[in-house]
Amino acid sequence: MSSKTNRDEKNFNQAALDYHKTEPKGKIEVIPSKPHSSQRDLSLAYSPGVAIPCLEIEKDPKTVYDYTGKGNLVAVISNGTAVLGLGDIGAEASKPVMEGKGLLFKIFADINVFDIEIDEKDPDKFIEIVKGIAPTFGGINLEDIKAPEAFYIEQRLKEELNIPLMHDDQHGTAIISAAALINSLEIAGKKIDEVKMVVNGAGAAAIACTKLYVELGLKKENILMCDSKGIINHKRENLTPEKIDFVAQTDLETLSDALKGADVFVGLSKGNVMTPEMLLSMADNPIVFGLANPNPEIEYDLAMETRKDTIMATGRSDYPNQVNNVLGFPYIFRGALDVQATGINEAMKLAAVHAIANLAKEPVPEAVILAYNLKNLSFGREYFIPKPFDNRLITKVSMAVAKAAMESGIAGKPIENFEDYENGLLDRMGRDEKLIRMMQNRARSNPKRVTLGNAEEYNVLKAAQILYEEGIAQPILLGEKKYIKEQMKKFGIEIDVPIVDPADDDQEENRKIYREDLWKLRQRKGMNEYKAKRFVRQRDYFGPLMLRNGDTDALIVGFSKNYSSTLRPVLEIIEKEKGVDKVSSMMMILTEKKPIFFADTSVVQNPTAQDLVSIARMSEIVVKSFAIEPRIAMLSFENFAGISETSKKVADAVTILHEKYPKMIVDGEIQPDFAMDADHLSDYPFSKLGTTPANVFVFPNLESANLSYKIIRGMKVAQVVGPILMGLKQPVHVLQMRASVDEIVNLATIAVLDAQKREEMKQ
Repeated sequence: MSSKTNRDEKNFNQAALDYHKTEPKGKIEVIPSKPHSSQRDLSLAYSPGVAIPCLEIEKDPKTVYDYTGKGNLVAVISNGTAVLGLGDIGAEASKPVMEGKGLLFKIFADINVFDIEIDEKDPDKFIEIVKGIAPTFGGINLEDIKAPEAFYIEQRLKEELNIPLMHDDQHGTAIISAAALINSLEIAGKKIDEVKMVVNGAGAAAIACTKLYVELGLKKENILMCDSKGIINHKRENLTPEKIDFVAQTDLETLSDALKGADVFVGLSKGNVMTPEMLLSMADNPIVFGLANPNPEIEYDLAMETRKDTIMATGRSDYPNQVNNVLGFPYIFRGALDVQATGINEAMKLAAVHAIANLAKEPVPEAVILAYNLKNLSFGREYFIPKPFDNRLITKVSMAVAKAAMESGIAGKPIENFEDYENGLLDRMGRDEKLIRMMQNRARSNPKRVTLGNAEEYNVLKAAQILYEEGIAQPILLGEKKYIKEQMKKFGIEIDVPIVDPADDDQEENRKIYREDLWKLRQRKGMNEYKAKRFVRQRDYFGPLMLRNGDTDALIVGFSKNYSSTLRPVLEIIEKEKGVDKVSSMMMILTEKKPIFFADTSVVQNPTAQDLVSIARMSEIVVKSFAIEPRIAMLSFENFAGISETSKKVADAVTILHEKYPKMIVDGEIQPDFAMDADHLSDYPFSKLGTTPANVFVFPNLESANLSYKIIRGMKVAQVVGPILMGLKQPVHVLQMRASVDEIVNLATIAVLDAQKREEMKQ
């Protein structure tokens, strides 16, 4: 193993420990969902008010869903006997994984979770414990329980409990891979009742997958299942009941034998067990699901090199067609909980399968394409499973599952209006930071060189480490080389990235080039050769000159200086976009419900009406680049009155925008609280905003914009990303002073996307 690999692994391991250890420790927490600030609130929340709903539930147990959080609460339960790839590590050691599963439930489907680790390996005792705590929960997700006990435990609990319950290790993979199977067979031009399938692996997931494929029409006599001893055939003895169900009447014994002439291979075993020769022996258009993690049964690139007609899925995100359980379990439980289903039956699983399969055939939204930095994405060999960041999953899958529960008669509370239900699901999806995850995923597809100023600072170094290790960017550290290395050693940050010291001997040639460039650029603006020679040794000038001369793709500066003094050298060196008179900036505010944008927060102090027009136009372009429809409110302290000078200025800007850019969704002057409220907007039927709240807010002056976002940042009620500098020909962004590590990473991610976009425009 190379020293770089060792270093990367060491860095990642430490980062994982730091991530979980940072206060508050762990990954999930419980927060109040009701007002609790006054004595009256507390008397309603607890004694004496709490007795009233208790008595109502006693009279009618079903009202527990009306008066408590049970209907949106799932237990993730494990005994730690089959944890990820770690095996039987025990209940307590499994807790980080269970917390992680809880995190996925919350961020993908807004489901609350308690993780419960039970130190009990005896199946019957485990079952009794789960039954005893079941009244607390609206649903139960069994996790990481070893086979064959997992089959027995799930079956007993399904029979004896009346809430949604699923062992995701079995059924999650089964549902997603079944959707992939339907679509891959269509691409291959084959029918499920005619194909020959080889399943490598006979654990809980493999058994559940194969059973579900049979439900879809696969014939048992066309299945050969292999375990570590070879094909499960009629000669084998001492088989578990689950394996007996898939005994084949054949003298064939090895995986190699089984694959000859096979149409489909489903691997749920271990990496690199399938050879190119085995793949070559399969039928035309072979379907290969290499689902072992982290390495598939045959590497994707090797499979494609071996046979161009291979149709392949893996469990990995860096190849097309990822079979990822997160495409299923959050939304299956969402739909089941929302109709208060008494279980998760086969009809609901099959509904999820078809919903996922059908979604891959629909036109892909721009937001998904942008997230993966693709030119286009359409149904075919490289896309037959939806992407995990597809926002449509929550509506398509949850609604399909809810309908199936209703149609199969196990819904305790049927949904009356599915249009309202769909809108409610979409509202839930605003509660996470999916936009940031999508942007980082897009950046990883084509990372760019990002120079980070003030690289001696811990926050900047830590951000550089994250950008490097996550593959979001190729960081370049700008600052005093000796001190940067000392700080890296002090903080244990080991990354192999360039360090650029403007005063170092190795930059002599660059200093000559930059000096000449700076002098020519500014010689009629007070710059002489002596000043140019002195300035190129300063990082504030050296960084922008690196960018101007193509020695970096993007630049992040600031952190330890105020915004205006950091911005000045940038504006002296980097040209403005054509038609831009003044640059401006925007903040992205990630609220619980959705991202909103503030402009201008950092540059133009007292904009004119024409400046406001320019800010609104630049804001529209930037917001559209995130695949979000801009709805722009031009703010003032009056609503369509135009009495004060400020309001008149804003009204003039709106008039210009309406005349010159009639397709823009923009209006004002309007107060921000009115612009954010559908009921308030209904008082102004003439407004271009209609009754849909605005998501972009253009402020009448810098003070109001800057103070507004800094209040939000200081209160820590939402994540703040930016400032995003708008109007320059090259990607430069200036950090807030003392920016956090996450703020630096997020702004660098935006810089990468900016650089990618500009590169595409040149092609």
